[in-house]
Amino acid sequence: MKRHDLEERLIAFAVLSIEIAGRLSDTKAGEHLSGQLLRSGTSPALNYGEAQSGESRKDFIHKIKIVLKELRETGICLKIIDRARLCKAEDKIKSAILESNELISIFVKSVETAQKKNSLQKPYLHKSSIVNPCS
Repeated sequence: MKRHDLEERLIAFAVLSIEIAGRLSDTKAGEHLSGQLLRSGTSPALNYGEAQSGESRKDFIHKIKIVLKELRETGICLKIIDRARLCKAEDKIKSAILESNELISIFVKSVETAQKKNSLQKPYLHKSSIVNPCS
């Protein structure tokens, strides 16, 4: 999957999360989960943008792991909303749960691939850190 396509999926997922949050019941639980869904459901797209500007492979991996964490959190939030019947738009909830599961699978593989590449990368030795065994 191309980086642009993945970014678009994350943006669409954020928009779907916003739409669902706006349709939650006007109860204490609905208000609480609405705020939670807004935060965790929009975070993956924003953090993916941050990851694209990672300062190192290690920084990239860290930020991708944040994307993964937020996707998992959103998936659980959506399941709670669904089971508590806090939203009448069941089709949107089911679609969002499916998309969160697919995105989680993609990012699990991304983290594994990045970590594998990182472990194969030769460490950089600065001239000043090399010790001359003859001195």
